[in-house]
Amino acid sequence: MRMLNPMQIEEAYQGFAKDLAKWIHDGVQHVDLRFLHSTGILPSLHADHVETDDLTQYFHVVESAEKVTLFNDQFIVWIIPKTDIAQPHTLVLIALNQHDKPQLEIAFDTHGVYNTPQYVLKVLQHHLVDMIETEETITSIEKSQ
Repeated sequence: MRMLNPMQIEEAYQGFAKDLAKWIHDGVQHVDLRFLHSTGILPSLHADHVETDDLTQYFHVVESAEKVTLFNDQFIVWIIPKTDIAQPHTLVLIALNQHDKPQLEIAFDTHGVYNTPQYVLKVLQHHLVDMIETEETITSIEKSQ
């Protein structure tokens, strides 16, 4: 599989950003206390140890004035801070990097007390792990058929 270059990744982002509702059928997930409890993320935020196998460290990073883009051979992640509004928030888009074309899978936003790098990265890591597990399950089912 060939990794997309930053220009192709930017083109994909522009396409997704033009009509986010078209690409994210379930809508944008809002990170709040209920979400953090239901996913089990909250206890890990207060853990004293640092994850040595932190998935978020295995990415190429491209920064611009508008966003930070993380990408590798599996995922493309766009982190878009919105600070020019009354209540700043951060929108995160996660796409699978497959078949030379990103497939947008998840969008979430953080705001208020949850709009910190710690929360954004923990929720991002949660979603990446979940997506990896889902892809492994699908591959396993396809191989068994």
